Amino acid sequence: MNTFQKLLEEKKVLVADGAWGTELIKKGLKTGEIPEEWNLNNQSLVREVAKSYVDAGADIILTNTFGANELKLKKAGFTGSVEDINRKGVELSKEISNTSLVFVSIGPTGELLKPAGNFEEEEFVNVYFGQIKAIIGEGVDGIVIETMSDIKEALCALKAVRKQSSSLPVGISFSFNKNKNGFATIMGTTPEQAVSAFAEEGIEIIGANCGSVTAEDMISIAKIMSKYTSPPACRLRAGVPLWIKPNAGLPVLKG
Repeated sequence: MNTFQKLLEEKKVLVADGAWGTELIKKGLKTGEIPEEWNLNNQSLVREVAKSYVDAGADIILTNTFGANELKLKKAGFTGSVEDINRKGVELSKEISNTSLVFVSIGPTGELLKPAGNFEEEEFVNVYFGQIKAIIGEGVDGIVIETMSDIKEALCALKAVRKQSSSLPVGISFSFNKNKNGFATIMGTTPEQAVSAFAEEGIEIIGANCGSVTAEDMISIAKIMSKYTSPPACRLRAGVPLWIKPNAGLPVLKG
């Protein structure tokens, strides 16, 4: 039993951290700046965000590595080392984690797989592998592949993790919007499909985060997902916990 499973068994419900980008903006991150680059040139402020969640009592805090993959960083103009920016992101969260667990945040590439986009699945696996290999062996407690909209991309990220570690706890979290037919990602993935797609993949967590939905909508999404993570309709192994991280509110367009 790993550290995450032990803590979950002990407490039954674990509290994760909240927004990172929002908090970095409060501390001066400008439009167009790369949030993850602060791991290299604004370390004290990144530590402050992590510490604020530790001080608030979070059982799990993430790392400032959400967009730290080669494709996204290159598009934003970053020319440094992908491994360095990820490794430092882990170090900064671990330095002040105290008793909180540290999960590495892995976000989407910002690109699309063929035929909608220009990339093959193996290319995505290699991109994620480049990000993940930097943090294996750094003493993290898990990885969360989050804000996903495409099942295939999430599977690519999971494959990259498994190339490095078969034992590290992994969570997959999708970002849903609400339409007249219910909930789906921008690529059309429903909560039911998200759970079913990972039934045989041995993941430790499944869930939802962000998206254009309210906190009340997230309760509905959790109820849908829980039908397939609990007997008798369990499509994942029984007892897989849900990871639910709603927005504090929906964006308001001004000007």
